[in-house]
Amino acid sequence: MLRHLYVQVIIGILAGILVGALFPSFAPGAKLISETFINMIKMVIAPVIFFTVVAGIAGAGDLNKVGRVGLKAFIYFEVVTTLALIIGLITANLVKPGAGVHFSGGPNKQVEKIAQQAGEMDWAEFFTHIVPSNVVDAFAKGDILQVLFFSILFAIGLKMTGSAGNSLLVSFDKINKVLFNILHIIMRLSPLGAFGGMAYTIGEYGFGTLAVLGKLMLTFYLTGFLFIFVVLNLICLYYRINLWKLLKYIKEEIFVVIGSSSSEAALPSLMEKLTNAGCEKEVVGLVVPTGYSFNLDGTTIYLSMAVIFLAQVFDIQLSLGQQLTVIGILLITSKGAAGVTGSGFIVLTSTLTALKIIPLEGLALLIGVDRFMSEGRAVVNFIGNSVATIVIAKMEDALDLPTYRAVVDQGKEPA
Repeated sequence: MLRHLYVQVIIGILAGILVGALFPSFAPGAKLISETFINMIKMVIAPVIFFTVVAGIAGAGDLNKVGRVGLKAFIYFEVVTTLALIIGLITANLVKPGAGVHFSGGPNKQVEKIAQQAGEMDWAEFFTHIVPSNVVDAFAKGDILQVLFFSILFAIGLKMTGSAGNSLLVSFDKINKVLFNILHIIMRLSPLGAFGGMAYTIGEYGFGTLAVLGKLMLTFYLTGFLFIFVVLNLICLYYRINLWKLLKYIKEEIFVVIGSSSSEAALPSLMEKLTNAGCEKEVVGLVVPTGYSFNLDGTTIYLSMAVIFLAQVFDIQLSLGQQLTVIGILLITSKGAAGVTGSGFIVLTSTLTALKIIPLEGLALLIGVDRFMSEGRAVVNFIGNSVATIVIAKMEDALDLPTYRAVVDQGKEPA
């Protein structure tokens, strides 16, 4: 059992919780371990996206298919994230996690800083930001959407060269294999990364903050659980996909996400696994990176619940019209939650600013417990994108079903 990576990651998570609880002074060191591991993963994300997309589109791709896949992915993301928003609002209204919680704090420097960041963000610029002014800078910063945009253009340009580009394509395929070999080496260190992530969370924030906001956290996790096993499971059943077997197939990546509190930590590995499971490279290359910006189901559930929670704390009764306004605003602002440090809070602040009903000071209540909910957000985001890729591949007839059944359903090693 100890030879299995997911078992090693679970041991790392449990050891991190223990060390964080017993030796809270170790938190800064644990943070360095966790950040170093995530940086090692981020190091390969941009080149993996570039070479996967180019190999997929230029290698065997149909340019009409690229546009079709993109459009289907965008519609799917909008429908599913809207469902996530509505589920978050309904659950928060039924359970009322903010009832009985009293805010006694005053102005908070951390909240003021977040509010200033939210004020500086121009949401209209988010979409124009997709086009990089400098492609080298996009790769250097690891900006997923900018790298994806350039990759698609590069693939189209390479395809237009015809047979003259074949030698370059062969070289790209070899480089991609090298990158995935590097990824396999890094993933062996994931138990250490998971240990660092959990030791930092427990050591820095402790279990004490959970006492006050335990109801909110339990409500959020329950909602995330229902979203995965009801909404996503129904989608999978409709497309004749076994969700449980898919989760078993990507279990190592799920535990890495839990340990690191970052769905990005498993992005390259997910792309490789879905390709090995029979999804065409171009679909994986387009849907997975785009989903990391536009299909943030866990973050969307959290944002909708946080707004209702704060309204309940301040005893503000939001009418149905106001709650529909919350959905409308979050559908726009939540799309900016990708690639921004502390994005959840910045997006939440910009939403509250737009609503002009709930005091921003209430965010101070959420800061302490946010880290404990980030694991849940990351896992739901990760599973949501895995399901989205399989579903869109099946829509496009770009899923090799015999390979998928053999690898995912029967657990055989990919050829």
